[in-house]
Amino acid sequence: MQSTDLGNKESGKLWHRKPSPAARDGIIVNIIHSTCDYLPKVLRFLNVAFDSSGDRLIAGDHQGNIYVFDLYGNRFNLVQRTAQACTALAFNLRRKSEFLVALADYSIKCFDTVTKELVSWMRGHESSVFSISVHASGRYAITTSSDTAQLWDLDTFQRKRKLNILQSVGIQKVFFLPLSNTILSCFKDNSIFAWECDTLSCRYQLPAPPESSSILYKVFAVTRDGRILAAGGKSNHLHLWCLEAKQLFRIIQMPTKVRAIRHLEFLPDSFDAGSNQVLGVLSQDGIMRFVNIQTCKLLFEIGSLDEGISSSVISPHGRYIASIMENGSLNIYSVQALTQEINKPPPPLVKVIEDLPKSKLNSGDLKIKVTTGRVQRPAKSRENKIQTRILKQDLAGSFENKEILLPQPSVSGAWLSKGDLHSPSSWVFPSPPLTLDYLFFMNELSDGLNKKRLQVLLKGYGEYPMKYRMFIWRSLLQLPENHTAFSSLEDKGVHVAFLNLQKKYPIKSGKLLRVLQRTLSALAHWSAIFSDTPYLPLLAFPFVKLFQNNQLICFEVVATLIINWCQHWFEYFPNPPINILSMIENVLAFHDKDLLQHFIDHDITSQLYAWPLLETVFSEVLTREEWLKLFDNVFSNHPSFLLMTVVAYNICSRAPLLNCSLKDDFEYFFHHRNNLDISVVIREVYHLMDTTPTDIHPNSTLHVFVALTKGQYPVFNQYPKFIVDYQTQERERIRIDELDYLRERQMVEDMQAEVDQQRVEDEAWYQKQELLRKAEETRRELLLQEEEKMIQQRQRLASVKRELKVKEMHLQDATRRRFLKLQQDQREMELRRLDDEIERKLHMRDREIATTAKDLEMRHLELESQKRHYEKNLIRNQEAVAKEMREDANAFRRKVDLEEHMFHKLIETDQTQNQKTQELIEENLAKAEQACLNADWRIQALHKQRCDDLQRNECYQEVARLLRENRRKETEVLDAMMGEEAKKWEEAKEKDFHLKSEKKASALADASRKWFLEKEINDALEHAEHLYSKVPSYPNGQVASSGAPRTSQLDDISEVDSSTCSKLISKKSFFRHLKHSAHLSKTVA
Repeated sequence: MQSTDLGNKESGKLWHRKPSPAARDGIIVNIIHSTCDYLPKVLRFLNVAFDSSGDRLIAGDHQGNIYVFDLYGNRFNLVQRTAQACTALAFNLRRKSEFLVALADYSIKCFDTVTKELVSWMRGHESSVFSISVHASGRYAITTSSDTAQLWDLDTFQRKRKLNILQSVGIQKVFFLPLSNTILSCFKDNSIFAWECDTLSCRYQLPAPPESSSILYKVFAVTRDGRILAAGGKSNHLHLWCLEAKQLFRIIQMPTKVRAIRHLEFLPDSFDAGSNQVLGVLSQDGIMRFVNIQTCKLLFEIGSLDEGISSSVISPHGRYIASIMENGSLNIYSVQALTQEINKPPPPLVKVIEDLPKSKLNSGDLKIKVTTGRVQRPAKSRENKIQTRILKQDLAGSFENKEILLPQPSVSGAWLSKGDLHSPSSWVFPSPPLTLDYLFFMNELSDGLNKKRLQVLLKGYGEYPMKYRMFIWRSLLQLPENHTAFSSLEDKGVHVAFLNLQKKYPIKSGKLLRVLQRTLSALAHWSAIFSDTPYLPLLAFPFVKLFQNNQLICFEVVATLIINWCQHWFEYFPNPPINILSMIENVLAFHDKDLLQHFIDHDITSQLYAWPLLETVFSEVLTREEWLKLFDNVFSNHPSFLLMTVVAYNICSRAPLLNCSLKDDFEYFFHHRNNLDISVVIREVYHLMDTTPTDIHPNSTLHVFVALTKGQYPVFNQYPKFIVDYQTQERERIRIDELDYLRERQMVEDMQAEVDQQRVEDEAWYQKQELLRKAEETRRELLLQEEEKMIQQRQRLASVKRELKVKEMHLQDATRRRFLKLQQDQREMELRRLDDEIERKLHMRDREIATTAKDLEMRHLELESQKRHYEKNLIRNQEAVAKEMREDANAFRRKVDLEEHMFHKLIETDQTQNQKTQELIEENLAKAEQACLNADWRIQALHKQRCDDLQRNECYQEVARLLRENRRKETEVLDAMMGEEAKKWEEAKEKDFHLKSEKKASALADASRKWFLEKEINDALEHAEHLYSKVPSYPNGQVASSGAPRTSQLDDISEVDSSTCSKLISKKSFFRHLKHSAHLSKTVA
């Protein structure tokens, strides 16, 4: 067991010699991480996780150091220092270089192993995260803590959903089912729910376990196909649930020393199609036991009481087991080494004791000795059973008699199987009937299979059973299985001739490409000619694909094929084997001269119709089943059988070949699959083997089968050594030239690097000089700025001096202004005294004006009272008339309403005009009286103070102007009202005309009413003229009689007022008469 201490290294090799794990413990390497401080200590690993390929794993210790271990590349790298312990890891994301780590601060971080940078930081948990489950697509992840589970989108690193639960029911685990879209949630009350990932709807719930074996589930594991769920807890019982049937189908009881189960995990297998059969169970004693859940047998175990296991993880492909030990170290186990004893073929079950003549033997004379194991007994009818006595060896070495029944093969042609899977003695061929020769063949196992009997069976059935074909081939080819010799060839690494194999043969499967590269490299290391053989990949590829899981067998099969079936192929190297092609051509000429002549006529040589089939060993023209069937016969016969197969293939394809005339058609035919029955070809091969003359038969040239030697492989030198040596020398010369070229290029690159370094240094020097220059300029600018500041300070000092002088002048000026102000205040006091006198006089004048205004208001009130008295009398008369006419107006109510509306408008207009006329008269009267008062006051004031004459004159002129403006506006208002009145009259006439046309029957009444209305209107006009005649007019000399020489302006105002008033009175009296007449007409109607 190798041990590796990471120490303070950030990268390095995991092991320094190729590990060879022992079958006892299976440990590849033990990894510890110790510090080199003053007090050295071991840092404990806490969690480990594999990536999707299974060749890399990631592990974190309790100080937050996270390492990536590449088991295929034999490297380890420190990818992150989180400075806190990790509680869970996941390394199977969609982006292969990223991983998730749950930390002690309840957060989850995503890092990149290549760039070693933080990709995302996810928060949301309130307790420690102990599980991270990633969806099969790598797009989603579920993180689980004791109180909640959260679903994350790894494309956006955003939380999609959160599973909230009651505090009384805790979460045990929430995880994705492999290769499905289902989430399984397991709780502490043993309830298990399945959810749909996209819709998060509940798909089903598993029933409660039976009370007889009820345990509290703690740990869970699911098979890769998602069909079986294993659950365990503090008990030695394991519950196996069928998730398809949703029921508990098996309870497995572990040994009594198992009291509690700490971890469960299924061991994947490449050949179980996801239905894993082996379950790893880690118990409380630190031992992980692997049991078969079908047979309930303990297969192997890892760990011990002294070196217990804390946790374990199995790689997806089932090759490695990574276990964190209780001492904090990390162990990597090889599953192949642990299962070596289990997968080892069992010893022979039966052997021939005595070979008697066939005629004397019967079923009772067979004596079969059983060494170990038991022969299975398929169910058959009693008529077809033969009783045979066998001996079964017990553990003490004694024998006991036991009867078994061997089944009689059926003749229907179906395969029947009997015995152990890996035992060649358990074949049962259906036809021909069971004979003594067949039973003796079944018993010959101690020295290998009987080749002649295999040939007989092969001719009868055409091929070997698929289940045992590989074992038959290994027996026929007598493979030595030289592990040490092959390891020495493999340790030499990839041959330089096949470093770029993927460029010439781009194989999609990386594993298959690596196996092919290693096999070809081993062949090249075995013999130098194979490094220059261009068709070697084509020759070896079908065997590599067939034996890709066992490279030793693959190499020995190809080497055996080259030694025996490729005899004399390399004598004309690097040209095709002319001698072999000549043999094929001679045989073809003997059996089908016409086909050969057709080839000659179209210039088709054996390099076209034979060599493509040989260099690819028919893998291009046959399917997998056909190819396997063919090589069942090739490996069972003389090496010349392969050459005869080429001839038989051409003869069986005679018809399509004779129809070909172009060379491209022939090339296409021999490089592609054709519609040809391989059984017919094989029969033709056997026919050619029997009918070909000895002189041209390849048997005379090719020697018989020779197996590889045990221990070391034989030397292969059947080729022109000088050509290969020359090519090797040329290749070595080219390699030396290439090394010289690389050395020179390295020298040039070093010189270029020095030049670049010098350029960088020069650039740095120039930059430094530039910085110095800029610093000098900066200092110079600072000096200039300081000088500028000195100048500015001097200027400020000069300005301060000027300001002091200005202030002194201002003080002198202020003293002078103060004296002037004192004089001014004295003059203002005199002026204010005069103003007070004037204001007093004006106040007296205002009081007189106010007294006059009150008198005018009293006069206005008297006029209003007279107006109300007249209106009362008018209303009283109207009511009397209305009372008399009300009885006659009932029949014509509609017509009266319309006429009443019209006359109501007329009355309102008349009243408005009468009111305005009266107001105008009163206003004129007030103005006249005010004019008289003003004239008297002016005459009196003229005698008191002549200096006010001009101001009063201007005031009167302004008042006169305002009065003229008011009269103009009143005139415009009256004109507008008269225009509106005319419109109303026109409207009234139109309505009256419409009424007349509709009521022709009342024409006479309408005419009398019209005459009545006209009469009333004339009376109203006369009344208006009568009112106008009563309006007083003022003569021009009335104001002048006051005896003042300066009253011309007042006279003009009086004349204007008199004319304006006369016009207004005439219009208002006219409208008032109209209103009165309309009202009377309404009363009469």
